[in-house]
Amino acid sequence: MTKKELAELLKYSSPAEIYVVTWKNTLIKLYCPFEVQVLQDIGTLKTGQFVFVDEIKVTIELKTVFIIDTEAYYYYHFEILV
Repeated sequence: MTKKELAELLKYSSPAEIYVVTWKNTLIKLYCPFEVQVLQDIGTLKTGQFVFVDEIKVTIELKTVFIIDTEAYYYYHFEILV
């Protein structure tokens, strides 16, 4: 994906909200900050810790990144709490 294609795609997204499919198979929109639980030790975060996501970003490879206390972490290190 080129940077131009990524810019076109990101026109329709927001760093302050994310859509999540719940265990009841319903689609909900979460607004930042929202709470997540750490699934494994990463950086200064410890397994089981509850933290708040301040912002959501996307890498050039279209991987979702959570900004937590100004640090960036891939989404798969966390469980979103709804």
